[in-house]
Amino acid sequence: MANIIECKNLTKCYQKDVYALNHLHFSVPDKGGIIGLLGPNGSGKTTFIKLLTGLLTPTEGEVKLAGYPIGVETKSIVSYLPDAHALNEGYTVTQQLDYFEDFFTDFDKEKAIEMIRELGVNEKQKVKELSKGTKEKLALILTLSRNARVFILDEPIAGVDPAARDYILEKILSHKNANSTMIICTHLISEIEEYFDYVLFLKQGEVVLHGEAEAIRRREGKTIDGLFREVFKWM
Repeated sequence: MANIIECKNLTKCYQKDVYALNHLHFSVPDKGGIIGLLGPNGSGKTTFIKLLTGLLTPTEGEVKLAGYPIGVETKSIVSYLPDAHALNEGYTVTQQLDYFEDFFTDFDKEKAIEMIRELGVNEKQKVKELSKGTKEKLALILTLSRNARVFILDEPIAGVDPAARDYILEKILSHKNANSTMIICTHLISEIEEYFDYVLFLKQGEVVLHGEAEAIRRREGKTIDGLFREVFKWM
């Protein structure tokens, strides 16, 4: 079976002998579904995401995504939602949609419009006029409206109220392509762990656990959230 993620000696140093990621060597099988990327602050999650998206380059080693080295091919198949939205505040909602349509050949504008209208957002409004929660929903809608092979969502439910979380989770699940893989980085494990098919625990730049979520639950006799609290209780 092919791998959706494959790391060989993947290393990232920001300073000499200070490792954000320390010689990672693992693979995740390509079964589709949702991968939970989990770890405390400073564990290397954001660095790992930036390597997957091509925003950073490794100090040593390599990482492949869907069989491709990180580069032009992977950028064309990845839809990325950063932890802070990258919307143009001066654009109207319609202009933001047009920008995505021009920039991404796999962007489904009709899908995006349908979800935006569900929110009751005036498409002539400027992004800067939207509430924080609505901006985060808009960023998610734009990300999910691509017909991507891999979706990478960095903290998609952090900083929003419970009602907004319910909306975001529902959209994530209902608009995920059947054959795509979704990588979700989150601290709110208890609210989303039931949807994880695979989990990856990072601790101080190293992988301390990875595998199919249900197999880990059975083996450890704990929820993923409970196991996370045990592994990282002193951090």
